[in-house]
Amino acid sequence: MTKAGRTGLTLVAMLAAGAGGLWAGQRGVALPDLAWFRSTVDVESVAAAATTTAVGSGPIIYYRDPDGHPAYSAEPKKTPDGRDFLAVRESEDLSFNANPVAKPGVAEVANDKPKTSATSIKVADAGTRAETSKGRILYYRNPMGLPDTSKTPKKDSMGMDYIPVYEGEQADASTVKVSLGKLQRTGVKTAVAELASIGRRIQIPGTVALDERRVSVVSMRTDTFLDDVANVTTGDHIFKGEKLFQFYSKDIATAASEYAASRGSEDAGPALRLRNLGVPQEVIDTISRTHQVPTSMTYTSPRDGIVLERVATTGMMAKPGDILFRVADISHVWVIADVPEYDLASVRVGAQAEVKIRSLPGMVFKGTVDLVYPEVETQTRTTKVRIELPNPDGTLLANTYADVAIEAGVQEPVVAVPNGAIIDTGDRQVVFLDKGEGRFEPKDVKLGVRGDDRTEIRRGIAAGDTVVVSANFLLDAESNLNSALSAMTEEAKP
Repeated sequence: MTKAGRTGLTLVAMLAAGAGGLWAGQRGVALPDLAWFRSTVDVESVAAAATTTAVGSGPIIYYRDPDGHPAYSAEPKKTPDGRDFLAVRESEDLSFNANPVAKPGVAEVANDKPKTSATSIKVADAGTRAETSKGRILYYRNPMGLPDTSKTPKKDSMGMDYIPVYEGEQADASTVKVSLGKLQRTGVKTAVAELASIGRRIQIPGTVALDERRVSVVSMRTDTFLDDVANVTTGDHIFKGEKLFQFYSKDIATAASEYAASRGSEDAGPALRLRNLGVPQEVIDTISRTHQVPTSMTYTSPRDGIVLERVATTGMMAKPGDILFRVADISHVWVIADVPEYDLASVRVGAQAEVKIRSLPGMVFKGTVDLVYPEVETQTRTTKVRIELPNPDGTLLANTYADVAIEAGVQEPVVAVPNGAIIDTGDRQVVFLDKGEGRFEPKDVKLGVRGDDRTEIRRGIAAGDTVVVSANFLLDAESNLNSALSAMTEEAKP
């Protein structure tokens, strides 16, 4: 029989003898002398063997409560009833690894009840840090993410073990480490930052307006009597050179007589005076050709367009500066749109724009941004932009409402990331970089133009970096927690 077998039989015999002694003592029964047992078995060897089997090897790592309660100490300690805490040696401590590797030559200890994860924690006090396969344990943090740390192993109110934080994990307190299984459950997705053109459409309201450069006002520069007014009313379409009214003016007649007497020389003073009095060039040419001054002169339309206003009536006396007609060319019109202040950086002169008129469903008019007005409305915090549109058929009417879409953004390639990658807290903008192996690092970035699906990054990351585009708010919360715990740990250090 082997030594191990003999030792086992001996222990069984000793246990049986002990049980029999207890039974006999309770009933007053005398037992035979056990000297023969002592002479046959080396009791000291058995006790030593049992001790060797029950006690682990290696240095003492920490001390635990003798009754298995979740109480630990880095130094020898007693229970409230005076019993010593049990020493836990290196070979008795379990590892957090999924497949722990047994150390050669170290006896494994088996207990009747299963060990809790607390028995696998190496205690670290303010002056001593235990060493593990993952590095030195700095502290233990609350398993539920609460801002609570401990220098020694601990359980929370629900009986959950505090999680050890190792020295290597604190190289960057804000860096987040996530297991592969947790990555799948939380739905973390990544994308690559790349050089791309940023484009988006700004949807804003607008109003059709007349081109101010294509509006003419008809008035006289001297006292004038209107002999006859043409049958032209507000809203009529007229052509350049078409008759508006017949007039007589004493000052114009005098200048015309002098011009006729000068034989119609274009360089003569009377011709210049006629022009200064606002006489149409057609009338001056007629006087130069006939050398006669008509009793009543004809005033014609200065352009093709729509009569916006008619004030002239037959027989009226017009004073200098009185508006008689207002004529507008509507072959080109403007659309004035209001751009919010925060979108101004994305709008540039020359940008393409699409205009839809609410009263003309299904029709789309294309134009370009002609001007960005140099002021912001104090009440609405918007800036007006002007879009020029061709209107050869006169379809677009002044003062009608429009829906405007302006192509904004930057055309040259810039470093861009998906919009979902950016966490904007108001005070700072953050993007999480995927460093591999479940590690994610937050980076402060400076934003540029924001497009429909991408945003320009002016500083913080480079093209080719892998960024998180989904579930990054969970990583941000974990990063903030790590930073807070790191700060608390630094304050707690002696």
